[in-house]
Amino acid sequence: MPRWEVPGWRERFGISAGITGRGEDPADPFDLGLWTSQPVAKVMERWRQFRSTFPPDSSFVMAHQVHGTAVRWHDRAPASGGWTILEGLDGHATDTPGLILLVTVADCVPVYVAAPEHGVVALLHAGWRGTAGRILEQGIQRIREACGANADETVMHCGVAISGPCYEVGSEVTSAVGIPTTAPAKQHLDLRSILAEQGRQLGIGEVTVSGHCTAVESRSFFSHRRSGGSDGRMIAWLGIER
Repeated sequence: MPRWEVPGWRERFGISAGITGRGEDPADPFDLGLWTSQPVAKVMERWRQFRSTFPPDSSFVMAHQVHGTAVRWHDRAPASGGWTILEGLDGHATDTPGLILLVTVADCVPVYVAAPEHGVVALLHAGWRGTAGRILEQGIQRIREACGANADETVMHCGVAISGPCYEVGSEVTSAVGIPTTAPAKQHLDLRSILAEQGRQLGIGEVTVSGHCTAVESRSFFSHRRSGGSDGRMIAWLGIER
């Protein structure tokens, strides 16, 4: 299965974190999008393959994302091996080992946050609206409420996403994320840089950023922007190992 792990998190923290990829077969890409016109049997076959790469007693939780800032705390896993889909969320947090948090992405930034010494993690889906709404603060708040961790006890990684040179937006978007502009022309926006700076301002102890671009690396990743909205979806995951 095509997958990339967040460098070092498994070895350093005992945390499984990563993202799926497009796969090697152009005629049959590893699309894990649930809201799709593809045959249900084919989609579920890929999901079963994805789930088989985790321990058999792992549980999974995801949501129909709405480009908002709501982050849900999950204090217990579904039935062993279960899979839960919720509505209207763009972030998840937990301290339950074996519960795998999931978000779907195809240009937006999967933001992985962890307080390793406290055994708490949060996974966020951050497009420009979520970034402007400061979903990262919501994730940090859920972690703080759960275990009392200070921001400097947390680590953060901005994962595989579209890069600034490939993401052209209007002034309403740049203004929303805190970049004032008076120019009517479109500009390039690096969401991962914005999120990383938000993390530093919050006092997060370690901030790292992936160098992969979904739009440039078309053989490896799906990109909504590059494809004009016709591409598939990848799954980013985050979970505490048992």
